[in-house]
Amino acid sequence: MRLLVTGGAGFIGSHFIRHMMRCADVKLLINLDKLTYAGHLDNLKDVSGDRRYRFVRGDIAHAALTERLMAGLDAVVNFAAETHVDRSIQDASPFLRTNVIGVQVLLDAARRARVKRFLHISTDEVYGSIARGAAREAALLDPSSPYSASKAAADHLVLSYFRTYQSPVLITRAANNYGPYQYPEKFLPLFITHALDGKPLPLYGDGQQVRDWLHVSDHCAALEGVLRKGRAGEIYNIGTGTGFKNIEVARLLLKQLSKPASLLRRVTDRPGHDRRYAMSIGKIRSELGWQPRIPFRQGLNDLIDWYADHRSWWEPILHHSKHYKNYYARQYTRR
Repeated sequence: MRLLVTGGAGFIGSHFIRHMMRCADVKLLINLDKLTYAGHLDNLKDVSGDRRYRFVRGDIAHAALTERLMAGLDAVVNFAAETHVDRSIQDASPFLRTNVIGVQVLLDAARRARVKRFLHISTDEVYGSIARGAAREAALLDPSSPYSASKAAADHLVLSYFRTYQSPVLITRAANNYGPYQYPEKFLPLFITHALDGKPLPLYGDGQQVRDWLHVSDHCAALEGVLRKGRAGEIYNIGTGTGFKNIEVARLLLKQLSKPASLLRRVTDRPGHDRRYAMSIGKIRSELGWQPRIPFRQGLNDLIDWYADHRSWWEPILHHSKHYKNYYARQYTRR
């Protein structure tokens, strides 16, 4: 297999590259990444010397570049995206450029290069807040933030290429991922690193928002299954089917670190904050035989240990990130 992975220097993308590089049939893997604030080549040091691996710095919205890279490839896996909801609320334009226009450029390049598989990585956030039950793949999309709206637009665009051009596309929609090397503006690494340093944990609103937590290694295994065996034109939800309230997760990690509950700091809720995410994962289980392996509490404990042991990775990021310092400083104002 010869494949292009976009956004491969990011959190999930880098884990997926390491996962696929363990496959004997992978003859070439090109990692195209713009290296924005969340992309780190340090995440891929262990594969950088492999002759089958090649890194290219570039933008997925650059048509000539993407078409040139796709020549002779079998598959494209698109992780490249602006993903942070808070940033999208501040300025939606980068999200539309990368998450919509960038996807259109990739789809056109893949069609011209006659790539055999195009796997687009989406999110459970496109379904919006689910009051009861669980969203199936055919559910109407109801995004709440500029970020999730841009991902929903991309999903519609991807499926339109299947219907119009018979492009061999697939879409996956995953629950909240967690694991090593996640940029520390996200919920779990933010709370863990703050707790390790005895800093307040900024909990939005009443903390009753429900999220499904999927370990990144389970996600990568599911993605490989969809890439190899999924049906073109189909969508596959990937999650665990179990939800946890944000305040419950915060208390779990504080207990694990023997930190006081007084570190929890209630802050003004985020605009348009979805109350509950929930997806049915019956389709990927029945069609592809995939199921999650890592229970959340076990994965959380392992993640806490990882961040405690890898300060040399995350402390420089926090030290140099102006956005992180300025944004989260504002969050410590009590309601």
